[in-house]
Amino acid sequence: MATTPVPATTETGPPPARSVLRDTAFLRLWAGTTASGLATWALPFVLGLAVLHRELGAAGLGLVLAARTAGFLAAVAVGGVLADRHSRRAVVLWSALAAAASAPLLALGLGRSLLVMTLAAALAGAGQGACRPAFQALTAEVVAADHRQQANAAMTMAVRTSTLAGPTLTALLAAFVDVGTLLLGIGLLWLVAALLPGRGAPAAGSVAGSVAGSTAPAPRASLRAEFVDGIREARRHPWFLAGLGALTAVIALGYSATGVALPLISRDRYGTGWVMAAAMTAYTVGALAGALVTARRRPRSQGWSAFAGLALYGFAPLSLMLPVHPAVVIAAYVVAGVGIELFNVPWFTATQREVAPDKLARVSSLDFLLSYGLAPVGLALIAPAIGAFGVTPVLAVCAAACFLVPAAAALAPTARHFGRPPGPRAH
Repeated sequence: MATTPVPATTETGPPPARSVLRDTAFLRLWAGTTASGLATWALPFVLGLAVLHRELGAAGLGLVLAARTAGFLAAVAVGGVLADRHSRRAVVLWSALAAAASAPLLALGLGRSLLVMTLAAALAGAGQGACRPAFQALTAEVVAADHRQQANAAMTMAVRTSTLAGPTLTALLAAFVDVGTLLLGIGLLWLVAALLPGRGAPAAGSVAGSVAGSTAPAPRASLRAEFVDGIREARRHPWFLAGLGALTAVIALGYSATGVALPLISRDRYGTGWVMAAAMTAYTVGALAGALVTARRRPRSQGWSAFAGLALYGFAPLSLMLPVHPAVVIAAYVVAGVGIELFNVPWFTATQREVAPDKLARVSSLDFLLSYGLAPVGLALIAPAIGAFGVTPVLAVCAAACFLVPAAAALAPTARHFGRPPGPRAH
């Protein structure tokens, strides 16, 4: 029997690719993640409608959104620890239910109590923050390793499509229902996110798996100790630290600079608001295109390719520095959108592949904590910097950072492949 030829279908090439979109477990997770992303995006937009309808003041809007950000930052690290300590599915369930519960509270406080709205927004942010690392780790449980890049691309395409179509849909709904009803609709989206995803397979090395065959579970460390353990795991991967530093720099400087400067440039240089709207739409379209490319693209030097994609965001602030035709600005935003997904999808996939399964949620929480957490700091500093030094010098510094920081990160050990090289190892 040892000399019997092996059938060609098992050795001459990879097995036929079965689309991850035909996997029921993934589709449930994808729909739940999409619902949570749409709910997250919709809340600031709906609250903006409340300002237009004079049910909420501008200062109140700032306070409510700040409370949501504070809730997110407070919960994302705790959520990562809980998702590694307990069932990731359970963490998704309870955190999404908390976010769903915030929606009727927001509707109740609308036009009546800013305090109630602020507390409800903090609860919504906490639910969102706890969900994010749990969803990221649950993807690694539900999807086989060789399909995760396709799965992550499908996830990001859903988010980008929601961002592109969401304003039109919300505006249409606002013509028929009031803001309070729209807030309740956000709560329904969170209910979908809570109830729809199925249970993932236990990850190898997870807490549940480690105690399944023992007579008594080991005593648990504190939340702080387990979070610190996640930091130690992140430090084991130089490519992750380098990538996180580059991503944080691009978000805190590049995103913040363009977020503040684009409306000013659109108004003062071009005399119209349509350049801003077209540039933001172009960015989303580019991101969709980037996600489509990364769904099947497997470059030999995946890390270097991802860092090159991240650096493409530098063309957005660069285009705003120069007195160019609006079409150049729009094209630059398309390129920036393509590049961000050339980084995001391989980055998520490599994290799911390389990080210890029982620490994946904690390491993912570090990603969200730094990249999202420092963005408000960048926004707070960019506007005074523009006032003190002018738009062009600030944009020049931010564009240089977008180009140079990813290039420096690509020189880190193991950065070329985001860990181990893909494919079979040479003997």
